[in-house]
Amino acid sequence: MKLSLEEMQAFTAVVDTGSISAAALQLGQTASGVSRALGRLEQKLEVTLLRRTTRRLALTEEGEVFLAQARRILLSVEEAEEQLALRRQTPAGRLRINAAPPFLLHVVVPLLGGFRARYPQIELELHSSDQIIDLLEQRADLAIRIGPLRDSTLHARPLGRSRLRVLASPDYLRRHGEPTTVEALGRHSLLGFTRPDSLNRWPLRHGVEQDFPVTPALSASSGETLRQLALAGEGVVCLADFMTREDRLAGRLVEILAEQTVETSQSIHAVYYRNTALAARITCFLDYLAEGLDVSLR
Repeated sequence: MKLSLEEMQAFTAVVDTGSISAAALQLGQTASGVSRALGRLEQKLEVTLLRRTTRRLALTEEGEVFLAQARRILLSVEEAEEQLALRRQTPAGRLRINAAPPFLLHVVVPLLGGFRARYPQIELELHSSDQIIDLLEQRADLAIRIGPLRDSTLHARPLGRSRLRVLASPDYLRRHGEPTTVEALGRHSLLGFTRPDSLNRWPLRHGVEQDFPVTPALSASSGETLRQLALAGEGVVCLADFMTREDRLAGRLVEILAEQTVETSQSIHAVYYRNTALAARITCFLDYLAEGLDVSLR
């Protein structure tokens, strides 16, 4: 019995995508080809790996055991390929990156042209999520996280910090006037996050307090949505510099209550599992990203 990498790739792709047709699309093969590879694998192992119903595929107990082994084998092959690429000084392979939509849009995307020109053999996959994801479950090589880190199982590389400012559009200020005190914000339309509540505590001096809790008139789960609302003149917002730098330079958003603002910044980290060797492609990306952040966060 000799198992092939093609058969293991077909099996893991079916598990990851949830169907044979989706796996075929991911692998660039026909559905019949993937189905035959899966059939050969089960025949060689003499077990059923997947239970097929008319609606979905489900792993058997044997399938769960073999899946973990197959992933390790495929990862070892991928790492071997990377080591050979390293010897040629040409990092290669697929790099799966997860980050919040505003960070992808305002920081990562502008840097991609230069990165791809420098490392043409690295294949990038960009995934956006406003929520903290499980790297293994989402099959991400690394994630960019903004704010305090809570997961001690992850290795983190600090990339920089981004200052928070209270902002509004010139149009909004013309129509409603500019608040000159923190208390005056109560008479304005405030834009805030649906969660967590900590994001709705703005870094403003208020009496003896160093932050000011706000009750949003309009809430959103995404910082990018709040930015667009602020640009549309819908209210006052508190956002990080990395997503508003260009707006401030162009005058589309202006800082307010600057004297009452406590200088506060959010940490930016790249995270990945400690028990995973940091591949050359990840190192290249993080080095390039750190260079770009040094400029965009000024």
